[in-house]
Amino acid sequence: MNFRILRGYFYCLLGLCLLTGCSYFQNSEEKKVVVRVNESYLYEEDINALINENTSEEDSALIVSNYINRWATQKLLIDRARLNLPQSKLKEFNDLVENYRNELYTSAYTSAVVTPKLDTNITEEKLESYFKDHKDNFKLGENLVKLRYISLEKDNSNLDEIKERIKRFNEEDRAALNKLSLQFKNYSLNDSVWVKLQTVYDKIKPLTAEDRSNLLKKSNFLEVKDSLSVYLIFINDVLERGQESPLEYAKPTIKKILLNKQKLNLIKELEKDITKDAIKKEQFEIYN
Repeated sequence: MNFRILRGYFYCLLGLCLLTGCSYFQNSEEKKVVVRVNESYLYEEDINALINENTSEEDSALIVSNYINRWATQKLLIDRARLNLPQSKLKEFNDLVENYRNELYTSAYTSAVVTPKLDTNITEEKLESYFKDHKDNFKLGENLVKLRYISLEKDNSNLDEIKERIKRFNEEDRAALNKLSLQFKNYSLNDSVWVKLQTVYDKIKPLTAEDRSNLLKKSNFLEVKDSLSVYLIFINDVLERGQESPLEYAKPTIKKILLNKQKLNLIKELEKDITKDAIKKEQFEIYN
């Protein structure tokens, strides 16, 4: 196949398309072939989809030319593969494609039917009950901490006061720190939420190996500095890898598990109903 000739032909075709607003393509009821590779055909309507009105004539020509070359090369490779690969390998690929297609269809359909029926309002009682019955399945795979954290300029005039308040942290301190928060580069005072220790590492880059070790000490205060900032960290609580996960941390996972179980049950019901209906309508028969 001479792609230069093909490209020259298509530039003419593209020019006609741009001059006429592609009405020639749109008004034709018969599909027009632009390129053929053995028994595969590329049509004008396929090319039209590549071009939009905001693209220049030169860019459009380049886009189309590249697409044609890629399309033709792929088809030639596929045809060559079909000629040269063993039949066993071709059958294996065809089976994989068929299975994947079937999976796409059935998954899309069952999801469309089942998803609206899912009860997403999972009660606290259900979450707690599942957690209680499956505690052994909820062992931590990473370290968690509860912490208070503030980063601010090294020369902040209130630094000493802020240190004392983040360590002591009574109601008065909390209120005072919230008032001072406009001076902070970043902060989090919610020390009742479990956080992955890796998240702390990612957030506070100057942490040394010793600092990281100290993050695993409960009720510990750390002050870390770099050239511009100071980081104040108070570790409220620690859970290490291998320990039982706290319920609050496990809840999102438990909810996904319960929703998935519910979905699988609904899919089973759908499959039974479809089979019964097909038998009743004589659409499904097993021959002896």
